[in-house]
Amino acid sequence: MMYLGGGPDWRYIMNKNKHLTLSERVSIEKGLNNRLSFKGIGRELSKDPTTISKEIKNHLCYKRTGAYGRPFNDCNSRNSCTAANVCGKHVCRNRMCKFCTAESCTVHCILYEKEICRLLSKPPYVCNGCEKRRSCTLEKRLYTALDAQREYEAVRSESRQGLQITETDAKRVDSILSPLLRKGQSIHHICINHRDELMYDERTLYNYVDYGIFSARNIDMPRKVRMGKRHVRKAFKVDKGCRIGRTYNDFEAFLRNHPYVPVVEMDSVEGTKGGKVLLTLHFTIPQLMLAFIRDSNTSQSVINIFDRLYMELRPDIFCKLFGVVLGDNGSEFSNPKAIEFDTQGNRWTNVFYCDPSSPFQKGAIENNHELIHRVIPQGKSLNDYTQGDIDLMMSHINSYGRENLGDKTPYKIFATLYGEEIVKKLGVTFIPPDEVTLHPSLLKK
Repeated sequence: MMYLGGGPDWRYIMNKNKHLTLSERVSIEKGLNNRLSFKGIGRELSKDPTTISKEIKNHLCYKRTGAYGRPFNDCNSRNSCTAANVCGKHVCRNRMCKFCTAESCTVHCILYEKEICRLLSKPPYVCNGCEKRRSCTLEKRLYTALDAQREYEAVRSESRQGLQITETDAKRVDSILSPLLRKGQSIHHICINHRDELMYDERTLYNYVDYGIFSARNIDMPRKVRMGKRHVRKAFKVDKGCRIGRTYNDFEAFLRNHPYVPVVEMDSVEGTKGGKVLLTLHFTIPQLMLAFIRDSNTSQSVINIFDRLYMELRPDIFCKLFGVVLGDNGSEFSNPKAIEFDTQGNRWTNVFYCDPSSPFQKGAIENNHELIHRVIPQGKSLNDYTQGDIDLMMSHINSYGRENLGDKTPYKIFATLYGEEIVKKLGVTFIPPDEVTLHPSLLKK
């Protein structure tokens, strides 16, 4: 490392090694524990402070640990709360919920409001060097060298399934690139004038546009539209390390520690290749299933649906319904952090994945797809259907009596558990028994 200047702006000749080593990650962890700034850690490692910042943000570890003598509790009213037996389970023995070790009160209590430490919104964005860490009962964000190295090695070892860009980076690049593309500028021209801001080469940006990562599309680039597509691209996986800490074994372990958390299974139903696609969400206990039409089978289309549900239902209701989301390994589900957290870092839900080639691990939703295919035969194009058509179909499906529900309907069970107002917000209406139609004639497309 060589000092090149004086004053407040220090400049160094940085280490040009592309990847951080385990020893460097250990130094980062020690620096955070000693409350060093990104600049201070970067100076020791001959790395740019932004490199340190990105490394920490990309490998955050979330821990739900309590303090000595107190269980984990991140409710904003935990200190003054006097509620007891909110979950309705007798195992609590009428103890106040704030002393509960099962965390079930945060799922069942309508007054629950998550508290996030305000210090996490400022650098270094982690709890490593916090003096109150041992006495804090909130969810903690930590950086650990070993976990970061394992994530890095797992990503490196995976077979290449596409290019990688974080959600934050995608939004940043999109804000620069898309408005200029819509003005008729080429990616080459944009790169010439914004190279330092974009930090991606032309070929990579063209690929990201192809994969639908940005709001701009190929149609916004006239010359590219005139040039025919040379080949069909493989499915784009946003985060190649998305399964780390989210495997089916992790899912089972999570349920053992949170036995009362509601589980929602998600899947995709395709019509014809390259056409519109359905996102299906199945609530395992009431067996209610939702379906949403999407123009393409992309990660962003899934994120948009969860964002919409979060806004329409309100945060407290959304978190109450979507405690855990279990999906398969499709590329459309490969950005779990964008589903799990909002832009402020508040956790909405927990995403896990089935093992590869194991659809039986979410067999409930797979079985319910058979009801969809009664109305829309398998292989039929979905391009002519609207969300109104899909809502009508799902209303009929959810008004269909089930033997394993005691001959009751998913609609009635769900309404009993959560209220009819919430069912209607989800786009489901009750269909009288004699009017239930599970036949292509329902939609007449």
